[in-house]
Amino acid sequence: MAEGVEEAWDARVKGILKAELKRKGVTYAQLVEKLDAIGVKETEPNIRNKLARGKFTAVFFVQCLSAVGSKNISLE
Repeated sequence: MAEGVEEAWDARVKGILKAELKRKGVTYAQLVEKLDAIGVKETEPNIRNKLARGKFTAVFFVQCLSAVGSKNISLE
């Protein structure tokens, strides 16, 4: 992959998740609770680090969206 391309995609996915959390009014602490309710164990510092780096799996991305009740997302 060309230099910078992967970083651009990481930033895009990070932006989508952060925007969805903001749209739903969910803090990182609340996300920890919501993830726990669906059986996903995370800590607030881990979530903060993952989102700051923009490096996380597609599984984590979908778990977060599911936990906050997102049914649809826009890729624009």
